[in-house]
Amino acid sequence: MSNLLTASHQLPLYGKRILVTAPRNYASRLSAQIICKGGLPILMPTIETCYLPNFSQLDAVISCINEFDWIAFTSRNGIIAFFERLHNLDISINKLQNCQLCALGKDIDVLLSLFGRVDLIPDESSPAGIVAKFSQIHGISRQKILVPVPEVIGIPEPNIVPNFIKDLEKLGMQVIRVPTYITQSLDKNIYSVEINLIQQGLIDVIAFSSTAEIESFLKMFNSKNEFQHCVVACFGPYTAANAQKLGLDVSLVSTDFSSFEGFVEAIVKFYIDSPT
Repeated sequence: MSNLLTASHQLPLYGKRILVTAPRNYASRLSAQIICKGGLPILMPTIETCYLPNFSQLDAVISCINEFDWIAFTSRNGIIAFFERLHNLDISINKLQNCQLCALGKDIDVLLSLFGRVDLIPDESSPAGIVAKFSQIHGISRQKILVPVPEVIGIPEPNIVPNFIKDLEKLGMQVIRVPTYITQSLDKNIYSVEINLIQQGLIDVIAFSSTAEIESFLKMFNSKNEFQHCVVACFGPYTAANAQKLGLDVSLVSTDFSSFEGFVEAIVKFYIDSPT
């Protein structure tokens, strides 16, 4: 037992309470990485993802899916929701054979498991990385692309998807955006315990993995002073830039934003470089 305790004390995030605001399906993976480094994840998903109440737009697109040259997935939820709808409509994935598909980071594994191939993997794990890859393809301006995205409820839509759409259109692509699932904010009343921990100064790090999480988190507080003692960590430069636009003082940004492992490594490096 003593050896186990000694090993635990030696882990770089030992005793650090890290608030995880990602939705539940992402929070479990991020939490596992935090635990591996000795940290104590405190789960407080500020947004949730769920099914659309009406699939008419998505179904209409699926009915003519063979007209598309590309499908660009910007999230794991988009991949799962899209292929689940195909299954529910009893449409074979063979209908996608004329399409080329792309995904980001670890989402590639999900796409491979559901479809068996990924046709474009950007060097940078971001929508901007997809655009950069497309800009190198001859004749891309004449091609039609489907972008499955969330319908955002209860918070302003983050600029990531709108900017992605604009950048694709600048390349001359014919872009069809379709809602595939819902992203919505959660009620702060379910988090009285977690909010109290933050206000008491008992949370060391707030780990934001998306702009939507930040928008919803801010709605839960009357003032930024209530969490100013916390280290604000952001999963990649795009989330960090939006955090700063929303008035947050960002302490650290992961440079490897293709996986949550890279995010936690950035938190580890922060504490190694500035021990407290």
